[in-house]
Amino acid sequence: MVTAARAQQQPAAGAPVQLTLQEIWNRAEQYNKSIQMQQLSVRSSEEDIKDAKAERLPEINATGEYAYVSNLALYKNGLLNSPSQFPVLHTYYRVGGDAYLNIYNGNKTNLKIEEQETVRRLREEQKKLTVSEIKFRAAQYFLELRRAMTFKGLMQANIAEQQKQLDRIRVLQKNGVVLKSDALRAELQLSRQKLTLEQIENDIAIANQKLNILIGQPDQTLVTPLTQKDSTALTLQSYEDYLLQAERNSHQSKVSAQETELRRLQLKDVKANVSPKLGLFANYAYTYPQIQFYPYEGTLYGLGMTGVRASFPISAFYHNKHKVKASELEYEKQELEHKDTEDAIRQQVNEAYLRYKEALDRITVAQTNIRQASENARIVNNTYFNQLSLVTDLLQSNTEVLQTQFDLAAAKIAAQMQYYQLQKVIGNL
Repeated sequence: MVTAARAQQQPAAGAPVQLTLQEIWNRAEQYNKSIQMQQLSVRSSEEDIKDAKAERLPEINATGEYAYVSNLALYKNGLLNSPSQFPVLHTYYRVGGDAYLNIYNGNKTNLKIEEQETVRRLREEQKKLTVSEIKFRAAQYFLELRRAMTFKGLMQANIAEQQKQLDRIRVLQKNGVVLKSDALRAELQLSRQKLTLEQIENDIAIANQKLNILIGQPDQTLVTPLTQKDSTALTLQSYEDYLLQAERNSHQSKVSAQETELRRLQLKDVKANVSPKLGLFANYAYTYPQIQFYPYEGTLYGLGMTGVRASFPISAFYHNKHKVKASELEYEKQELEHKDTEDAIRQQVNEAYLRYKEALDRITVAQTNIRQASENARIVNNTYFNQLSLVTDLLQSNTEVLQTQFDLAAAKIAAQMQYYQLQKVIGNL
């Protein structure tokens, strides 16, 4: 059923699809295999909780036994002499049942239920952490694909412009205005641009396949990332605000907290080994022949008992000592790991914040550079075709314009990438 539904919703191989980042995330949450495995882990933990609660129910057993009984050998003159045979009833069977209801066992049943509920919460947080990581990877591939497609558009426009410029140089070269070397250098520059375009197209194919695999689509599906204005991605809050959000929402911190709670419950469970056990029991059985009480009789009889059963593990005082100590050390270790995780999160928030701020600054610088490079290219273009500058200056100015365009596109993508990195660290992704 799942496969059929998926086949209906997934695009045919090779069919181009236009997707926003939110749509990419939705597909990843539905089809990504890592997330599906985490979902199965959560469902498994829910069954473990039900199993732990079922231990509160009484234990009921049915038993049956059948045997052939040999004659009773009486060695009146010792083992080295033949015994006399005392005839007995050779058929023996017993059918019955018993039940036991636990009343108290050191609260271990409740502790086990609480442990399994903690495991479920832990796996829920692990699933959320996996979803966050998958969404970030999806954003990475999505933005890489968008960047490569932007580069492709810039490169195609540049190649077209370079081709026009080369045609003009060839005309000048035919008229003897410029040297043939000028045309050759322009052709060499154009060949390099075409080779770079091929590399960009390969980058698009690679990023496209990565994204398809991540969201469960056929490898051949062509994804066109839709651009959306996202003002939120270009805002910058204070470092303290991001830190507070991380303290409240960080998935890493919540996972570590649940692991610490689980260690605490396991310590309580080990300590509960030195506790009395109390329960109600009942049993009843039909047995043939009656050989339990004297006088014996070759007839079927029924016998049952009900009562209270109590026990206390005295040996646990010395058997459990080192188990408790080991569990205490594990709990202490987990507490330190939790604090270390909080330190690591604080460092990650600071790094992501500074990198995001740096990326926003790069956009401003790139915008300034592109204006300067464009103006320089305009001046050099006019001076070259007026025979006032060299072809190397012309080609260099063209390269600088293209590079600044690449830098601006890359800076915008990098800023969005750092934004999502910061959102992942603080637990908002």
